[in-house]
Amino acid sequence: MLLEAVYHRPKQNWAYAYDGKTLHLRIRTKKNDLDSVYAIVGDKYAWKQTKTTVPMKIMSSDALFDYWETAVVPPYRRLRYAFQLIDGSESILLSDRGFELTEPDTSNSFFDFPYINPIDVFAPPEWVKNAVFYQIFPERFANGDSSIDPDNVLPWGSTDPTPTNFFGGDLQGVIDHLDHIARLGINAVYFTPVFEATTNHKYDTRDYLKVDPHFGTNEKLKELVDLCHGRGIRVLLDAVFNHSGRTFPPFVDALAKGQQSKYADWFHVRQWPLEVIDGIPTYETFAFEPMMPKLNTEHPEVKSYLFEVARYWLEEIGIDGWRLDVANEVDHQFWREFRLTVKDVNPEAYILGEIWHDSMAWLQGDQFDAVMNYPFTNAVLDFFGHQTIEADAFAAAIGTQLAAYPQQVTETGFNLLDSHDTPRLLTICDDNIEAMKLAALFQLTYPGTPCIYYGDEIGLNGSGDPGCRKCMVWEPEEQNQDLLHFYTQAIHLRHEYPALRSAYIRFLHIGSEDGTLAYERQEGNERLLIVMNARNEAADLNFSVVNEASPSLLSWATLLSSNSADSTANIVSSPSGQFQITLPSYGYHIFKQIL
Repeated sequence: MLLEAVYHRPKQNWAYAYDGKTLHLRIRTKKNDLDSVYAIVGDKYAWKQTKTTVPMKIMSSDALFDYWETAVVPPYRRLRYAFQLIDGSESILLSDRGFELTEPDTSNSFFDFPYINPIDVFAPPEWVKNAVFYQIFPERFANGDSSIDPDNVLPWGSTDPTPTNFFGGDLQGVIDHLDHIARLGINAVYFTPVFEATTNHKYDTRDYLKVDPHFGTNEKLKELVDLCHGRGIRVLLDAVFNHSGRTFPPFVDALAKGQQSKYADWFHVRQWPLEVIDGIPTYETFAFEPMMPKLNTEHPEVKSYLFEVARYWLEEIGIDGWRLDVANEVDHQFWREFRLTVKDVNPEAYILGEIWHDSMAWLQGDQFDAVMNYPFTNAVLDFFGHQTIEADAFAAAIGTQLAAYPQQVTETGFNLLDSHDTPRLLTICDDNIEAMKLAALFQLTYPGTPCIYYGDEIGLNGSGDPGCRKCMVWEPEEQNQDLLHFYTQAIHLRHEYPALRSAYIRFLHIGSEDGTLAYERQEGNERLLIVMNARNEAADLNFSVVNEASPSLLSWATLLSSNSADSTANIVSSPSGQFQITLPSYGYHIFKQIL
């Protein structure tokens, strides 16, 4: 066995409390290197009476490693543990001291999880596990009240979007189309910023306590939130706390009065006066953008103001959480105090950070409930959209992602495929609707919380900003009704079958040369099988499906298929568990095991 590949450390994603009584233990080994792994566990104060050995299973794999996992319920909330690694007749123990050839008489050298303190258990809001989000860019969703349009408003959809043009989208427009959102199966909406600002995107906040007049009023937002709640739809707002806008009154005061301004320390100033020299502001900003000065979130007055903002929209308007813009550039202490503020108002509020990379530092229960899962995004787009990687590399990327976080993080991770910041999914798929469907199907049958960007469901395309911010198309004859029907079916299946919302996923077939995949999703006795062909040529799949309950035949009912003629078909495997199917180009099936 290759010992150099073995890795474990206590806490984080390797040893953590899943709930108030259960610990999850994980260890990494070289891929296909070991026959079995066991965890030797017990209470450190009653070792001889509580010691036991539990088997571990491979929970995911990537190109280099297998990740083994087991769940343990310590008898007294404490746990000492070590790992027994077995390959044929070879066996070795991994403890806190390193590798040992023989098991010691005591647990003194073992890893130690001192105690499951309930306050330390990371528990994201339960409702998020069952959510399907819909992202709305308010200026481009629908114009419901022309009386509040900007002076320079353009006819709806009359031209391509630019960084500076306006089409008059507003909150009343969203209200007018809540039926569409509800029929689609959406039960959570994420809005990009709605607070007063000068731009069409509103990421340059002028007033954090006021809805932009071109969108409506605070009262109109309250009406929208109440109407959403009446339909079982949660509402998430975008908080831009890393930076403000150039018209934010404290920054205007600092511009005018310089170092004498009482707000001078609200910002990170390298040199006075506040100006731009050779394209670089003399003050910190978002991405060197002069109109977005970075806030000093360590300043007590800044913190007090922004925490008041967080409380106001939760208490007065009744929103269900915050999406946090440029979250990784704000100090961790601010987010720890922000979490306490938000959860004090509503313990079930969802705190979502915009982070594009590994985010374990923010996902330990003291800051965010989830982050925007861009590593997942990139893997899906590379395989289904750009088609720059094959199925084995895709499955490896997914395996790495599953092992990167504790299970409760995976269960509520925010899984998106496009947004206002990226090219649209259809454009990434080179306007191939069938490839787009497969990307969306994987998203909607994967652990975590999927988010659909407005318009994807009816076939909107568009390159990166500003092309991805087109006006929504509302004329039925101009919408792709087949695509809309597909999204509606897939979303409703996710709501109907708990297996599609569980954390369990296992690849049964990975077609490294033909772009085919088969994976199962399971929750209790419910077992679903998804097969798909992500390439432009028909392919045959032949793989094993293990029936652990009994050696009897496995019967499968079709829940969703790329071939509408198969909508009521059953496929029955042989007693050996072999599953055979031919898929057309970009074909797919979702099967449910018949017990």
